[in-house]
Amino acid sequence: MEIKITVNGKTITDHIDADLLLIDFLRAHGCYSVKRGCETSNCGLCTVLMDGKPILSCSLLAARGAGHRIQTLEGLQQEAADFVGFIADQGADQCGFCNPGFVMNTIALLRENPDPTDDEIRAYLAGNLCRCSGYEGQLRGIRAYLNSRKREGKL
Repeated sequence: MEIKITVNGKTITDHIDADLLLIDFLRAHGCYSVKRGCETSNCGLCTVLMDGKPILSCSLLAARGAGHRIQTLEGLQQEAADFVGFIADQGADQCGFCNPGFVMNTIALLRENPDPTDDEIRAYLAGNLCRCSGYEGQLRGIRAYLNSRKREGKL
């Protein structure tokens, strides 16, 4: 079947098998930040934004993405650059495997709620599996980023 999906601002037309997952479609088109982790929709490593909302690309057929706008970390580098340094400063990127999922969900969170509480951050990021850091480093990094934005008058 032929599908047309806009990925990071570029429209891609491709012939696919009906059972192709969105994660495999994206990786086949150079979006290597989208990672396969648990294969059960529980780890968040495959998170992408579809029409601005976070989804798990391992749980969606590529055909269901047809006609939608998909963003991966490759297409959000500038937006992500604002806060990833704050997360790294807290030692929250030890192995780095979970970072793309955390970054994608943090971008979605901050677009939806530019000044979340710690509990709101925890709730939004709860679907991301991190085996290294225990999540507190990510929380401290996001909080430090938000505090710096407040000091700069950007919130």
